[in-house]
Amino acid sequence: MKPLPTHVALLRGINVGGKNLLPMKELAKLFEKAGAVNVATYIQSGNVVFSTRAGSLDGFEAEMAAAIEKRFGLRVPVVLRSAKEIAAVLAKNPFLARSTDPKALHVAFLAAKPTAANAARLDPKRSPGDAFELRGRDLYLQLPNGVGKTKLTNDYLDRTLATVATLRNWNTVGKLVEMSARTGS
Repeated sequence: MKPLPTHVALLRGINVGGKNLLPMKELAKLFEKAGAVNVATYIQSGNVVFSTRAGSLDGFEAEMAAAIEKRFGLRVPVVLRSAKEIAAVLAKNPFLARSTDPKALHVAFLAAKPTAANAARLDPKRSPGDAFELRGRDLYLQLPNGVGKTKLTNDYLDRTLATVATLRNWNTVGKLVEMSARTGS
């Protein structure tokens, strides 16, 4: 039997600093109710690996965001990647070749590919010491001073790129690749 397509849902702003509390077991149940199978969550920050029989996931992000708002009263952006897409993120990080400390590496997953004009608005001098490289719907970040001190915030990225961004550290990206590889295709 052919494995079911596997995807990763990345929710922004879940269980951060005691805000937007959302139990992962309840989140998994919402995904199952929407038709997802083999649902697994990773840490408490809104990472969901799941498979689906659906041929297309068009509108799934909005459907899940609406379900979360209805059930928990939280307005939370949801960004999707296929297992193949998230594995490509792991393989294509331009900062790995520069012997960078993996703890400084992050990825901003974007809901949509920014236009060339919006991408050109990213200011490389905005956060001294930090570096970034945009590749399609993924913005690779090197943040040697830490994510808490960068000026390359979700708010800045959302406004500048005119799309939704959600950041994950390099360790989390690796774990999501591992989980999605075990779950399906």
